[in-house]
Amino acid sequence: MEQLYAIADREAVPGVGDPEVIFCVDEFGPLNLQPHPGRQWAAIGGKHKEPGRAPRRRMRATYTRTAGVRHLFAALELGEDKLYGHIKPHKTRARFLEFCRYLRSLHPPSARIAIICDNFSPHLTTRKDCRVGTWAKANNAEIASTPTNASWLNRIPVNRPSARRHARAG
Repeated sequence: MEQLYAIADREAVPGVGDPEVIFCVDEFGPLNLQPHPGRQWAAIGGKHKEPGRAPRRRMRATYTRTAGVRHLFAALELGEDKLYGHIKPHKTRARFLEFCRYLRSLHPPSARIAIICDNFSPHLTTRKDCRVGTWAKANNAEIASTPTNASWLNRIPVNRPSARRHARAG
C-alpha cells in the first residue's frame, strides 16, 4: 500500500510490473435523495404564509422509499488528482466491476492500473465468486485492499470521521 502511494505521489519510480496509474475507490450510500426543510423555492407555510393560500404539506420522515435509494461509486485518480463517480441503484459485485471497467477505459490497456479499496465483500474474490480477480488479471489491473482495521489508508473516504481525523494528522 505504501509503495502504491509513493508511486502516486511521484516519490518512487514504478518498476517492472508496478502500476502506473493508481485509483482509490469507495462507495457512499445509501444516498437519500429527497428535499430537506429550510430555505427552498416552495411557498412559505405556517402563520407567515400568504393570506388565502392553503398550508404547505408537511414533509415526513422517509420510512419507506418507494423510489428506492442510490449509491455513489467514486474513484480518486491519485497521480492526476481527478475524481470520477457513478450513481448506481445497488452496491453489488456486478456494479463494482462495471465501475472498474469504466476506470480501465480511461487509460490504454498497456498501462497497468491499481485500484485501492476497502475490504467490502464485492471487492474481494472468494471461492464461490472469482469475477474480480479474473477481471483484474485479464485487464492488467491490480486490486489492493486496505486492512480491516485501517480503512483510513484509503485516501478517498473523507466523509468518515476517522478519515478526517487521520487526514488532518498526516
